[in-house]
Amino acid sequence: MEITYSLDEIPKVADTLLKNLSSKTVLFYGEMGVGKTTLIKQLAKQLGVLETLSSPTFSIVNEYETKDSLLYHFDCFRLTSEEEALDIGIEDYLTAGHYTFIEWPENIKNFVPLDSNKIKLILNANGTRTATLISML
Repeated sequence: MEITYSLDEIPKVADTLLKNLSSKTVLFYGEMGVGKTTLIKQLAKQLGVLETLSSPTFSIVNEYETKDSLLYHFDCFRLTSEEEALDIGIEDYLTAGHYTFIEWPENIKNFVPLDSNKIKLILNANGTRTATLISML
């Protein structure tokens, strides 16, 4: 599925993406500044996260309560090795059964569950974004 959208359409895009996810683990790919965190903030809001979501750039992972569960938001940009991911307990997070949103998953590719969804984001010349949702199974 591919969706091209402007920033004011993010709530609608998030709703469409959530309805089409086949897994609670979602991998976000895209260049720096393309809007990964902005989209994740809206997805989290629609899952019932009440607090303000912030990028876990320095903490690597942030945990949020949803209406019924938890949501983990990873930013793996600063990881320099997969051993660092093990040090923060990546395997426990990924097997907990909660929504897990991961930015820069290419830095932990050997830990990514096979049933994850990928969302590739591209910034278009006219300022819109294109999100492509790919189910890995």
